[in-house]
Amino acid sequence: MNIVKLAIILIIVGGSVWLLIEHHQWFTDPALVKAQVVQWGAWGPVIYMLLYAVGPSFLVPGAVMTIAGGLAFGTKWGSVYSLIGGDVGAIVAFAAGRFLGKSFVEKIVGERFKSMLHRIAKNGFQIILYLRMVPVIPYNALNLLAGASPITFHDYFWATMIGMIPGTILFAFLGDALWHPLSPKFFLALLLIGGSVGCGEIYRRWSRVKIDD
Repeated sequence: MNIVKLAIILIIVGGSVWLLIEHHQWFTDPALVKAQVVQWGAWGPVIYMLLYAVGPSFLVPGAVMTIAGGLAFGTKWGSVYSLIGGDVGAIVAFAAGRFLGKSFVEKIVGERFKSMLHRIAKNGFQIILYLRMVPVIPYNALNLLAGASPITFHDYFWATMIGMIPGTILFAFLGDALWHPLSPKFFLALLLIGGSVGCGEIYRRWSRVKIDD
């Protein structure tokens, strides 16, 4: 079984590393995505969603991918495609965490996240919901931890879906506004993002569920 697990990891890592080496500029400069999407034509949204699903696995911030979606597709469709891509990536990583098991995942994510694994086991929905709204833990580390914890897929799925909506819309809005960086729309996007983070911090302070140390 360990050989099968290792083989699956090597295939996923190998394919993703190739993608990052061949097209690393997509993940570092969101503006380039717009030009590339035009070349892809009708396949543009599908390819973008696949890129979004694998990008966070290699420390590409989800916010960067969402901003790219806003640049390429506008606020509405940038949000929709980003949510689909992000949810697909979250589900795949959750399944990987469940398949690999608790001990294997703990070795991957390190000691610092072990306490979070225990909190997810006790208050899974609330913890995942908060960490989707205020992503203080790397995206895929959280997905793997959730998969290795006893949280039900139902709670994980809905906490992820609901928690990702505000930030996704706001960062897609910011991406759309980047075409006019000195416009009122741009500063409104920054203000709303700041307000969203502030609301998450208020929730953390007042929640009865212990989210961090």
